[in-house]
Amino acid sequence: MSDPKLVYSSHVFCCTNLRPEGHRRGSCAARGSEKLRNYMKARAKELGLEPNVRINSAGCLERCELGPALVIYPEGVWYTYQTQEDIDEILQTHVVEGDRVERLMLAPDQTEPRPTTTASSPA
Repeated sequence: MSDPKLVYSSHVFCCTNLRPEGHRRGSCAARGSEKLRNYMKARAKELGLEPNVRINSAGCLERCELGPALVIYPEGVWYTYQTQEDIDEILQTHVVEGDRVERLMLAPDQTEPRPTTTASSPA
């Protein structure tokens, strides 16, 4: 049997987990993930990505110390993001163009955050 047709061309899960203040791993929500997820949903709608793209909240994705974190399926690519500009770049480069935003990608075995960079800074 073959797999069914995809319901969404891209399905984005944004961690909005909130741990108690001072937790050793932190939490995506404490780093602004809910506000940024809301922005991503609105921006995807503005770009006309619906109904082929779905932006969802997720509980803990177990990467909060690297977050805010999100994962995009069906590719299974993980990102960290901090700003609306990061969200814009992920939507345009990954979702629309099918490429990757390497400076924001999280490696499967990554346990420490990358140094902060901006879109115009060399990675």
